[in-house]
Amino acid sequence: MASMCRNITELRGLEPAATRDEIEAAAGQYVRKVTGIAKPNAALVDVMQAAALEVADITEALLAQLPARRQPPMTVPPLRRPEVRQRLGLSPM
Repeated sequence: MASMCRNITELRGLEPAATRDEIEAAAGQYVRKVTGIAKPNAALVDVMQAAALEVADITEALLAQLPARRQPPMTVPPLRRPEVRQRLGLSPM
C-alpha cells in the first residue's frame, strides 16, 4: 500500500470510465484514511486488503448505478493513465 493521502480520488464521470485498478486504489486510500494506518504491520496487511477489496466491490456497483455526470470531475485524478498524461504533455510513468 502507498502512503496515506488527504483526498480520495473522485471516480464518477471519468472518460474513459474508472478502471478496476483505480477503484481499488481509491478503496485502499479510504481504508488507510479511516483507520489512520498508512503502513500496516504484517498482521494488518491482509485485513486491510480484504476491507479495501470489499469497499472496491461496493464502489464499482455504486458507480454502475449512478446517472451520467453533467460535468467531469474538477480535477484529473487518473494522471497515471498514459492517454491522459500524453494529452497533458506529461512524460510517461
